[in-house]
Amino acid sequence: MASSVQQKSIDAQTILDGLGQAVLVFDKNNRLVTENRAARAFLGVDYKLVRAEGWSALVMLLNLRPNVNAAALDDVRTQALNTDRPIRFQIERDGERIPCWASAVQGEGGEVYTMISIETPDWSALSELLDHYLGEVREAVESTQGHADLIGRTMRQTKIDGAEKLTRQLSGFTRLIDVHMHRLSRLTDMMARLTAIRTGTLRAAVRTGRRKINLANFIEDFVEVLDEATLIDPESDRSDCRRRIQTDVPASLMIAASPLHLHAVLRDILRNAIMYSLKATPVRLSATAVGDHTVQIEITDEGYGIRAGEVDRIFMPFVRARQPQIISEFGYGLSLYLCKHEIEAMGGYLWLTSEEGVGTTVKIKLPAWKESASC
Repeated sequence: MASSVQQKSIDAQTILDGLGQAVLVFDKNNRLVTENRAARAFLGVDYKLVRAEGWSALVMLLNLRPNVNAAALDDVRTQALNTDRPIRFQIERDGERIPCWASAVQGEGGEVYTMISIETPDWSALSELLDHYLGEVREAVESTQGHADLIGRTMRQTKIDGAEKLTRQLSGFTRLIDVHMHRLSRLTDMMARLTAIRTGTLRAAVRTGRRKINLANFIEDFVEVLDEATLIDPESDRSDCRRRIQTDVPASLMIAASPLHLHAVLRDILRNAIMYSLKATPVRLSATAVGDHTVQIEITDEGYGIRAGEVDRIFMPFVRARQPQIISEFGYGLSLYLCKHEIEAMGGYLWLTSEEGVGTTVKIKLPAWKESASC
């Protein structure tokens, strides 16, 4: 006996919600008329803005890849509406390049809509692998540093006649281990932060860690426990860096931020300010209220400064300013990239002003704490 199959219709929204790609559909008046579950997850807190403002908000949020004019997304939309095939393009969001498609779709009434689909890659396997790798590296670093410290202490405490040359050689060896382990530890930390940005987990971590912070107390504690050996590369001059840091933070300033991420950002910016300026010059850390909703932090040095043409590119990953004084110091070219994304994940903004031969000021805006704010 032949079996019968009951046909059931499936509405379009159910199909869209079942897709792994983020899909957004805009009408001719630039309003967002349809989106799927993946699109809401991709946009996160920005979804409400796109729902309210439509196409213009999407253009603002989706930063196109570097060196592409901001009007390029409008151009892609125009191409899609004038052809019967999807137009492929790329965007850059949270440091990750993401493939996208723009296409024209026709509604039942004949109206033509713009559909944007955005690939949402699954980073879970890579994240698991990197977590394992980073854990193994941290263990190796801690173990090697411990053995190097033990050798160094033993050689300093042991006085053996005729062994001065051996002592110097072993001391140089332990010093070399210390330098390389410090750099590996720092790179490992940066890779963990980069992974959080690239895999989209940074914003969730920031939301979880968000707290009410008394900025004056936070800065005081931060400077007090600043470990110069880990702040500055071991091959650099280890003069008393903390004496160079001058702070001016009103006691009344309260911000909403993740202490863990703010600590990492301030550490990186202070490291740059100290490394790229003469040791006799001060580094000033100040903060002021900007209206009722924002607090601005500024870190100013009297260092080498950055050439005008270099300012934009130094926020790209693995890129450094090309002045000889800067290249001569060890670095990875990741700090400003990481700091910028971490501040933006906290609802803030980071930028800098600089003049070659005069100095640099890094400026950070963060939301002020409001008692009604939800942690």
